[in-house]
Amino acid sequence: MEFRYLGSSGLKISEITYGNWLTHGSQVENETATACVRAALDVGISTFDTADVYANTKAETVLGDALKGERRESLEIFTKVYWPTGPAGKNDVGLSRKHIMESINGSLQRLQTDYVDLYQAHRYDTETPLEETMQAFADVVRQGKALYIGVSEWTADQLRAGHALATELGVQLISSQPQYSMLWRVIEDEVVPASRELGVSQIVWSPVAQGVLTGKYKPGEQPPAGSRATDEKGGANMIKRFMNDDVLARVQALQPVADELGLSMAQLAIAWVLQNDNVAAALIGASRPEQVHENVKAAGVRIPAEAMARIDEALGDVVERDARMTAETAPKKRPV
Repeated sequence: MEFRYLGSSGLKISEITYGNWLTHGSQVENETATACVRAALDVGISTFDTADVYANTKAETVLGDALKGERRESLEIFTKVYWPTGPAGKNDVGLSRKHIMESINGSLQRLQTDYVDLYQAHRYDTETPLEETMQAFADVVRQGKALYIGVSEWTADQLRAGHALATELGVQLISSQPQYSMLWRVIEDEVVPASRELGVSQIVWSPVAQGVLTGKYKPGEQPPAGSRATDEKGGANMIKRFMNDDVLARVQALQPVADELGLSMAQLAIAWVLQNDNVAAALIGASRPEQVHENVKAAGVRIPAEAMARIDEALGDVVERDARMTAETAPKKRPV
């Protein structure tokens, strides 16, 4: 495992970070989820990312149980706040002071820890003054309940405004958690330049494009039974933008590149996002321990420039690059 600094801070995290979105507390049994976390620890992953909304708080509970007994100082535990939790009442959502203060306490209880290393705004809240949100985050840090703060899926302008307020308040906003993969590069033109300017790193989710970049989905064929593309609980909806024959055919053209580098298609996809020097970590999930062991082999891989160029050529115009997509895919108002 290799480790990278998160933003301009002194915090080091594992460049492969284990995330439990869509799995723990929902798709896989707790025993399997714990086995996946143990596998992550065994291969040197020290950084774990979750959120209160995952499986409506159950994912945090599963992760807390799985990490019980580990030396806390050797771990970096991240969670998030914004989406509805609990009974989804009028104040069980967003980035109001009330919701942030109540949510951090719930997360710490479920994770069985006194603090999280990183507390992240899971989306931008258009209905709460940014000053209120950042003051609440600053107070969470001052109370010792979080060490650093971050955001997820914020635009470059939102990131600049939030970072300026955090600086005024004397706290460190050091991370951005966007979707990023060979197929989804919308952060490259605006979010990444702003982040470099501010001393913020990316912790990227879905580096394998919800499984599309593994090559298991073939053009002209039905998705494999049990795959994310057949999961009506949310996975199928997330993946549908990539499930067309043009995209799938171009992804198949990456196989020779992976073969020449001695990598699986998934390892190639994870290694690709880690070539970006503004990326501190790639988030991987798993429904089986073997997936952890395979995906972690992308750590430390350096893809030659010639291979990077071949990847771009193979994918061509199916890559989404429009920076406006960060705002267009964000909630325009709170979900409840």
